Amino acid sequence: MTSAGFDAKFLGTAAGLPVLTEPGADDAVELNGSTTIDYTHFSLALSKTRKFAMWVAWNIDGGEMKALSRSNIPFVKDPRIPAEFQTGDELYRDNRLDRGHLARRADLCWGPKAEAQKANKDSFFFTNITPQMDDFNQSTKEGLWGRLEDAVLEDVDVDNLKVSVYGGPVFNVDDRVFRGVAIPREFYKAIAFVVDGELRCSAFLLTQNLVLAEALDLDEFRVFQVSVAELEKRVSFTFPAELHAADTAAVQLLDESERKPLGSLADIQW
Repeated sequence: MTSAGFDAKFLGTAAGLPVLTEPGADDAVELNGSTTIDYTHFSLALSKTRKFAMWVAWNIDGGEMKALSRSNIPFVKDPRIPAEFQTGDELYRDNRLDRGHLARRADLCWGPKAEAQKANKDSFFFTNITPQMDDFNQSTKEGLWGRLEDAVLEDVDVDNLKVSVYGGPVFNVDDRVFRGVAIPREFYKAIAFVVDGELRCSAFLLTQNLVLAEALDLDEFRVFQVSVAELEKRVSFTFPAELHAADTAAVQLLDESERKPLGSLADIQW
């Protein structure tokens, strides 16, 4: 397996990359003629107008994880991409916004040591970062959102301990602007895995109620389990047909009015 980018065959069954809609493709940064930008163990598509990733897709090998330090790794803009399309420290300096990883750093640190170290470093490119409130980011590190990938590996008998994840911000037209940047208030994840040779996919939506006044307060955040089809209505790409077919929540959770936020990891339908 090459370490460059997301591996669509990682799970042993087809679970490929999202496909941008026409508006999404028009808004995407191109690198070497492609809207898919590859890093070690993950790939992403970057929005020119919003200056954040539209989607990030990453592979996790739970049996090959390496515990690596994050110290002395700087957050940097990707030199392969025009700086004007990336949001850097000019947004995060001297306020309560945290630089939040989309593809979790710990998820990427697996494989041979040199490869894991490269993935660790690659995770700090600003293309993989979005703003999150400090209390949101820190308070949820051990909470629902931060533990979704851990939970599937702990709670489900996943084949070969391998998981593929798709995640990113939801871009809303009424996202509040701070320092000239529209701050996403919603995020999604879709987690694909195989159980007894069968592909499954569980999708989630997080909403954080940002009050971007002087104080930058966070009122609340909530995590919902949603269907892949519902998630697709909110973003500028389509998920592979295989993930729709594998959706663990396709029938039960389509009625938005009935949906309640997850109270704990035990509420998840895997």
